Amino acid sequence: MRRRDLIALAGTAALARPTDAASQQARVPVVGYISAASRAEVQRHLVAFERGLARMGFVDGKTVRIEYRFAEARFELIPTIADEFVRRHVDVICTANNAGAVAAKAATSEIPIVFVVGVDPIGLGLVSEFNRPEGNATGAAVLASELEPKRLELLRELVPEGTLVAALVNPENPNARDHRARLPPAAVALGLHLDVIPVRNAADIDAAFEAMARQGAGAMLATIDPFLLFQRRKLIDLARRSRIRAMYPLRDFVDDGGLISYGNDLADATQQMGIYAGRILRGVKPASLPVQQPTKFELVVNIGAAKAIGATIPPAILARADEVIE
Repeated sequence: MRRRDLIALAGTAALARPTDAASQQARVPVVGYISAASRAEVQRHLVAFERGLARMGFVDGKTVRIEYRFAEARFELIPTIADEFVRRHVDVICTANNAGAVAAKAATSEIPIVFVVGVDPIGLGLVSEFNRPEGNATGAAVLASELEPKRLELLRELVPEGTLVAALVNPENPNARDHRARLPPAAVALGLHLDVIPVRNAADIDAAFEAMARQGAGAMLATIDPFLLFQRRKLIDLARRSRIRAMYPLRDFVDDGGLISYGNDLADATQQMGIYAGRILRGVKPASLPVQQPTKFELVVNIGAAKAIGATIPPAILARADEVIE
């Protein structure tokens, strides 16, 4: 090869290398987000999730692309969504519900998964232990089912004269078994009669309130579930019409006019999910990120909702409340 041709070839290669590097640098990672509810129902949590990602330097539409999928309480769609993300080879799958975490884990053992779940993630088969998750999944366990006895205790304070409490449980949710195991013994210990009512759809909710009216239930407990979160305005409206004292698992219900809630700050957990997703995108392995457990619980009371149904909130509850909405 002549020296002149060799120089030209070297120059061409030199020009090609930056182009290839620029192409690689321009690739934006993709995060697949599985929600069991609708965007409107979980918007506050999505904002917190993106805030967590931003803390790690990833901004949607700039340094990362978030592909949101919303099942809108149609749980049968969730495995299909997980399979879609696997086929598309997204960089991380994130989900803030039990069914999404289980579906993602069943769909892939390679793509990193970051979850927020309401039951023990070891029992769900997501991780082997909290401190060293191993495998491809990690996240936060808000362990919401463990709080159901505390919610019953608060209901007992709220309605001391009532003995029958209706608990709404979605049997399609993996945490239904936990609810059925924990709630009856807690009710017996508090001297309450408990009626566990399965609710899978909107018609079941209507039937549940009809049953409460027939049986003279003094209070209602809505367990933590994406479907019930999705249907929260219907629940709140029916509880107000029925003048029934209702306890909810998340402040989202109380912000929308519900009476009282006690539970984890789910927005804080979804922000942590965003932080973990960002760390993974920076090269940290899921197995080295311990599963986070809740440190913040909040009791929220809506005085306006109490007045609407003629209820009086005991001073002891008001004194312990983290926030009172007028």
